[in-house]
Amino acid sequence: MAFEVRHLQKKFGDKQAVYDLSFELQEPGVYALLGTNGAGKSTSIRMMLGILSRDNGEVLLNGENFDTRKINVGYLAEERGLYPKYPIMDQLLYFASLKGLTADVAMDRIKYWGERLSVTEYLFPERKPGKKFKPTLADQMSKGNQQKIQLMAALISDPEFLILDEPLSGLDPVNTDLFKSVIREEIDKKKYIIMSSHQMPVIEEFCEDITILNRGKAVVQGNLNEIKKSYGRVNLFVKCDEDITDTIKTLGITVVNDTPAGIQLRVKSEAEAKNLLRELSDTNKTIVRFELREPSLHEIFIESVGGAAEGNDQDTAFDGMEEKAGE
Repeated sequence: MAFEVRHLQKKFGDKQAVYDLSFELQEPGVYALLGTNGAGKSTSIRMMLGILSRDNGEVLLNGENFDTRKINVGYLAEERGLYPKYPIMDQLLYFASLKGLTADVAMDRIKYWGERLSVTEYLFPERKPGKKFKPTLADQMSKGNQQKIQLMAALISDPEFLILDEPLSGLDPVNTDLFKSVIREEIDKKKYIIMSSHQMPVIEEFCEDITILNRGKAVVQGNLNEIKKSYGRVNLFVKCDEDITDTIKTLGITVVNDTPAGIQLRVKSEAEAKNLLRELSDTNKTIVRFELREPSLHEIFIESVGGAAEGNDQDTAFDGMEEKAGE
């Protein structure tokens, strides 16, 4: 089964939100969409799902139109959307019915996910003798627990295709680890997953292939490991007991950041790094740490989008434009 996005484009008024986005997911796994606020990630996801119309392009699964009415898709939106004054159990049963689940199957899955995500007490509140039973309303729950309910809604139909837009946003460390464990389980089940996130370590943990968007344009795209290799091992971190500033200056090596923990350098080649190591050894410097590595995804991201974040305040207007377009 292959998922393909071909030449997606979207314009709101005179603002081009997505220019010409194409990528593919040829086998089960996680594909990441990255970008600053307003870069076009959520707009692209909504076009894939058919929530927003496309100015151009197509979304295919096995060569056929990606139709969410025919394909079992789970979607966790960036904008959390529970009905605040309605019981969460009623909402979950309603979402399950939209996916064609019977009440019995839906209840079994709600019980499973309630235990898995530690929200059983809210789904099945204790009935106290002599008191009127009051189901839990969405706005009576913390934001983290509301997010768990929405993850349940995305997973309740056991979807073959899962789209997670900022799934870990706003979670505390405990719930972050819990959500990560659930995502790993879905990966182990050979699901197809599209993930959008601002958290670079999360993307590095789960995703093999990525697209970095900058103001609607794909500026970096492909296999993450191959992208890193293409940059080469040019990031060097050095820590010595002695001051090595003069040595670094003499060799003409670029200092990226000088901190109490050590000095971050950018070298032109591995040979330049070896030359520094040799010089430090020859002058009897006490080397505490000497690490030459490929750039992290965070560093690639910053280099790719540059100062784009400064200009993205106006781009957040896309959100409002999307709402009007959907009315």
